[in-house]
Amino acid sequence: METGVRQFIYMSYSRNIKVDCPLTTAKRTVEYRVIGSGMNYTILRPSYFMEVWLSPFVGFDYPNSQARIYGSGQNPISWISYVDVARFTVMVVKEPAAHNAILELGGPEKLSPNEVVKLFEQGSGKAFRVDHVPVEALEGQKAATDDPLQQSFAGLMLSYAQGDPIDMQDTLRAFPVTLASVKDYAARVMAAIHENDGISHTGASDLV
Repeated sequence: METGVRQFIYMSYSRNIKVDCPLTTAKRTVEYRVIGSGMNYTILRPSYFMEVWLSPFVGFDYPNSQARIYGSGQNPISWISYVDVARFTVMVVKEPAAHNAILELGGPEKLSPNEVVKLFEQGSGKAFRVDHVPVEALEGQKAATDDPLQQSFAGLMLSYAQGDPIDMQDTLRAFPVTLASVKDYAARVMAAIHENDGISHTGASDLV
């Protein structure tokens, strides 16, 4: 306040992510500090970013029709695009309804990881090879390391296994955003793969 800050927007993560780990401790500690600061604040709590958690980076290898699923894959998650989170961030600036508010953010639907795999299979026309990582293995991974980054990543995977459903009805009434769906995301990334394949094939034929 003394430096002229009129609104502080903090990016945390979903309240459903409760597994004890360094990142969760850091996120919640900052939330408490922001709430008690005396500034106008908005805390955004997005669910799992589809561009990260439905990507080869964490084992969702859609280019090769393979998917690593943490846990049984039966619990729903409100996957959200980080583009939509950025749009919410812009919308809440100087918005009175967002002052001293915590916004839980998810996508337009709650889909289990198993349902996500089916969407990708339908979009690609290919069956996926699915590898389920048991919760016990994730717990062992978390317990076996003292590295804060590895502990935090294991904690996020455990929370993924538990699911993260978020009801967006009230939030969307206050902040109307057309949210990208997992189906939209799947269509976009699979189209990019097909387009790249087409480019490579064209280039090869030109050399003949």
